[in-house]
Amino acid sequence: MGFFDKIKAGMAKTRDALSNTLGSVFSGFSQLDDDFYDELEESLILADLGVETATKATDRLRKVIREQHLKTPEEAKAALKDILVEMLTVGDTALKLDTKPSVVLVIGVNGVGKTTTIGKIANNLVSQGKKVMLVAGDTFRAAAADQLEVWANRTGADIVRQHEGADPASVVFDGIQAAKARNAEVILIDTAGRLHNKQNLMNELNKISRIVERELPNASREVLLVLDGTTGQNGLIQAKQFKEIAGVTAIALTKLDGTAKGGIVIAVADALQIPVKFIGVGEQADDLMSFEARNFVEALI
Repeated sequence: MGFFDKIKAGMAKTRDALSNTLGSVFSGFSQLDDDFYDELEESLILADLGVETATKATDRLRKVIREQHLKTPEEAKAALKDILVEMLTVGDTALKLDTKPSVVLVIGVNGVGKTTTIGKIANNLVSQGKKVMLVAGDTFRAAAADQLEVWANRTGADIVRQHEGADPASVVFDGIQAAKARNAEVILIDTAGRLHNKQNLMNELNKISRIVERELPNASREVLLVLDGTTGQNGLIQAKQFKEIAGVTAIALTKLDGTAKGGIVIAVADALQIPVKFIGVGEQADDLMSFEARNFVEALI
């Protein structure tokens, strides 16, 4: 299955839901009047773009239709695709891996598929010939390190781990030293998804960040937030909180094959102005895909 086909298949639930609503908007109106715009905005909200992003997209479409003197729903549909692509284009969608080693700190609440996402990214990088070090910094969740070790064995990546309950910052320090000694090119750091409160989480992430800064001051660094696409607008609330706490630079949205509300991808990129770099559209190791805005929108509409 080709790249575009895989995204298309993974977005089937959202596309089917949209075709029932958006499809009737574009086929049910002969003129682009207020009723058309109202129906369009409602369809976008149902796809989980959220009220703010759906309103913004509809307002932009009104402006384009007026300025370009568009007349037909088909012309409006093509213009809408361009607008959504533009809303998704908020930065480089490739991981920033300019130094050796580069660091990717992976954050997110428990249950979003964080450790699996790390494993899939490791799989992608190793298949490109890169030497990857996994660091099991989530020492609070039972079996988190075991799960990461399974991925290390499966992908051929190295791993550094300690016992459950160990200090995460200490594990990260050990991982960085091991990465230096073994000439790793990319360090992927798993972190705890849940601590007792927001302050604890912030303190823990700050501690890890300080160690990375001290030990690898010139390294390229990404803070990748993993969100579960099936949680919709709740995921957007999480994203806003993590952006505040941890200085998120990139987003991975998982489980999009399991939801009819894949429009959350557009809502997150637009609201946070942080690039979506990966989308998960299945269970297999190669089902975490590098994000491309145009392909995504074409698969969606």
